[in-house]
Amino acid sequence: MNMWSSGRRVLQDLLSQPAVRGFSLSPAQNTVVVERWWQVPLSKVGSPPRLHPRRHRIYKLVEDTKHSPKEKMELILTQTVPKLGGRGDTVFVKKSFGRNKLLPQGLAVYPSPENKQLFAEELRLLHEGKPEERVQTRTGQLTVEFLKRSELRINKMPSDDFQVTKEVVCRQFLKKLGVVVPPHALNLPFESVKDVGDYWCEVTINGIDTVRIPLSLAPYEDPSAKHQRRLKAQRRQQANISEPADVEEAPVGAEAGEDSVSQVNEISASAGTASTQTSEDTTVPPSDGTKKD
Repeated sequence: MNMWSSGRRVLQDLLSQPAVRGFSLSPAQNTVVVERWWQVPLSKVGSPPRLHPRRHRIYKLVEDTKHSPKEKMELILTQTVPKLGGRGDTVFVKKSFGRNKLLPQGLAVYPSPENKQLFAEELRLLHEGKPEERVQTRTGQLTVEFLKRSELRINKMPSDDFQVTKEVVCRQFLKKLGVVVPPHALNLPFESVKDVGDYWCEVTINGIDTVRIPLSLAPYEDPSAKHQRRLKAQRRQQANISEPADVEEAPVGAEAGEDSVSQVNEISASAGTASTQTSEDTTVPPSDGTKKD
């Protein structure tokens, strides 16, 4: 009896303690929210509610979390992730992607107040700190890679007063390459130029990286359709002139037949003389044994 009483006491102690849930456990999946179809009438004070055996067991569906949109995880990137963002950017990703890739590989951290303050200070140093302490942003890195494989071509205008200056180059960067280059970020080896030729320019991105880009000044080209057709006709004419002249064709008709016959006769006659000469030359002289003494 003492053994049973002690076991019951231990079980009561365990059941009386509040349930402790581990932090590693995830909440239950596919939760369904329902409510009673028939409302339960109010009961007297101190007495339990009186439930109908069948009516109060009928429920209607309010919400099914299986079909509800899933919440995304908020993270702060510590490195540049393609198609997602750069260092210090706050992104919202799927929980599986964040837990299985970004967090284990050290590509992102949780948006705690300490982390937010750390990256805000880093962003402030990026704009206000010394050049050697700055870190290039993701957009800046993409701009650097794009400018390294680009070149700028400017067509000369028909006006005699046309000159290529820093303002003209900035406008051409936006028009031809789609890159906004402020004047203070552009460096030219000349103040102005109007001669056709090849040049270069340097663009500084965020005051950190400098890229040298080939710059060429081409002759004026009329963009109208009439001018383009004229250029095509000139190119076609030059191509025809450059081709070798065709061989003259033989005349057609009786004259052609007479000429061909006369040519054949002349060729055969010459061939006959040649053959006789060769036969005479190639004949072996008779031996001396046949001569009589």
